[in-house]
Amino acid sequence: MPDLWDIIVVGGGTAGLPAATFAARRGAKVLVIEAAPVIGGTTQISTGQLSAAGSRLQVNTGVTDTPDLHFDDVIRISKNTCDPMLVRLAVDNAADTLDWLMDSGFTPLDNHPVLGKAHEPYSVERYCWGKDGGVSILEAIQPPYEAEVAKGGATTMLDTVVTDLIEEAGAIVGVVAKGLDGIATEYRGRNILLTTGGYASNGEMFEAINGYKQYTAEAYPYALGQGVTLAESAGGQMRGAEKYYCSFGSVMESSAIPSKVLARPNHWPEQRAPWEVYVNVHGERFIAEDNPSVDVREHALLKQPDLRYWIIFDQHIAETAPVIFIEWTREKMMEAFANEELFYSADTLAELATAAGIDGTNLEKSIADYNAALGGDDPLGRQHRPAPVVKPPFYAVRAQGASITSIAGLNVDASLRVLDKAGNPIPNLFAAGEILGSGQTMGEASVGGMMVTPALTFGRMLGDSMLSWTDEKAAAAE
Repeated sequence: MPDLWDIIVVGGGTAGLPAATFAARRGAKVLVIEAAPVIGGTTQISTGQLSAAGSRLQVNTGVTDTPDLHFDDVIRISKNTCDPMLVRLAVDNAADTLDWLMDSGFTPLDNHPVLGKAHEPYSVERYCWGKDGGVSILEAIQPPYEAEVAKGGATTMLDTVVTDLIEEAGAIVGVVAKGLDGIATEYRGRNILLTTGGYASNGEMFEAINGYKQYTAEAYPYALGQGVTLAESAGGQMRGAEKYYCSFGSVMESSAIPSKVLARPNHWPEQRAPWEVYVNVHGERFIAEDNPSVDVREHALLKQPDLRYWIIFDQHIAETAPVIFIEWTREKMMEAFANEELFYSADTLAELATAAGIDGTNLEKSIADYNAALGGDDPLGRQHRPAPVVKPPFYAVRAQGASITSIAGLNVDASLRVLDKAGNPIPNLFAAGEILGSGQTMGEASVGGMMVTPALTFGRMLGDSMLSWTDEKAAAAE
């Protein structure tokens, strides 16, 4: 009979490491199985955005906040499309998580907390991150975990993929895993915790679940949906695919699907007021380019074919306007029209439309209507209109909406137990982190800090109090 672990954590990332750390501190014998060659998961690439109400950071900066206000903000920003149970669980315990991170060495930026950045703003300053994004978080959570490893309470297996769950008498009692040698080995556990992350790098699964192609190759490469497959094999159920949303778009390196990002347009009007005109594949404008709401802009793009639009401007704008691409010089932008696949230029709008693959008749009409309205009201309500689009050559850049997060996720209860299709807990099977789906804690919107913070929080809570093992060990740990 294989060794019996108190907790087997499948995925050593944002949720898995805190779970293992706090469980080991309580005396649990913990095994962490990680598919990647290093621990850390998405903290290695994420922006590491955190939000917590009532944290020491807020107290020290004179910000008055409560979990109730945080909850209300998430409901408002998500337009009541989040899961209130999970949001409540997350916000009620977020301050303890941020305080723990800071005790472990995490340092927010000097001007934090803030109302928000690149998302709909909060009502009070509760949003923060470190100078190195997600890496700043990893640098805080990895040492406490490694300390438990050094004490013998936790064991790490890297480059190892869990291929199956072991089920006996309706309960999950272990896992089957393969390392680089390809040998399948059983590991028995009293509690199995899935913290494998999402499925955003599995294009086939992404499209099957969300109904949209995975256009970007920017997601964490080990987010392949293995945890989803495991849970479904045990009767678990996915939910939340209808909450899919996309960012307002980046310019990809090529038309290949997926593709890496080449350039990021600055489409936040509070940072750079737009000079350009945005059109869809039909050559039609679909949004007031200076609409102040991130959410409105993103949901407008969600209705466009292939989540795609073209940024249209002329020579005067090319020479005069602040460069639209973040951290690009004007020279780099103009060189792209000679060298990059998704940058187009032509002497006429009709020729530009042909080159870019959009409807030429409608493009000409859209630009003519935009120019004609400069002396009055814009048809879509745009306010900032500094110049007409009239001076050749004309330019178009194709921008692509996409999501690097896994919107849908496993259905769980308030104890983070995985539920079957009938809504019953699957004995001994738990889940936390992105495998729950960003749509549960953010709804169909981007809500600052409501992915990383809940993942950390749920992992910490599972390790600290939710998971149990034998009665004798549990009593001894109290």
